[in-house]
Amino acid sequence: MLNSKHLAKITMVSILAFSVMSCTKEESGTLLGALGGALIGGAVTNDSSVGVALGTLAGAYVGRDIGRKLNEADQEKMYGSTQGALETGVSGTTSGWYNPDSGNGGSVTPQPSYQSTDGQYCREYQQTVTIGGEVETAYGTACRQQDGTWKIINS
Repeated sequence: MLNSKHLAKITMVSILAFSVMSCTKEESGTLLGALGGALIGGAVTNDSSVGVALGTLAGAYVGRDIGRKLNEADQEKMYGSTQGALETGVSGTTSGWYNPDSGNGGSVTPQPSYQSTDGQYCREYQQTVTIGGEVETAYGTACRQQDGTWKIINS
């Protein structure tokens, strides 16, 4: 089980991962992979700090390869789908995206919204990316910003 200190570290990785629009494909994939690896590594080891570290490294390596395969159109579709699902998606209902030119796709499943202590509306979510039949999954929390966009936050 991950404690709040480890979850904060993972959330920091999430913040970087959610900013895929400003990164190269390789950087975006590395960040998303690191997030997934950290979650898995922490969950399957007794020493969560070691598990998180090893999982982050392994996930970053795999994610970098996936990032090389996501083109700009894939990233735009993923970003648009995620923003739409967080803004208007029904909790527990999966919204998908697909790029017929690359064959890549993914989904996002938002959870119920809640109001944080500072008044922001937030939602947890699960996101997948599928490239060549291989699925990568990430989890996070996003809060609605004043401009209407959703951004990953620290918990």
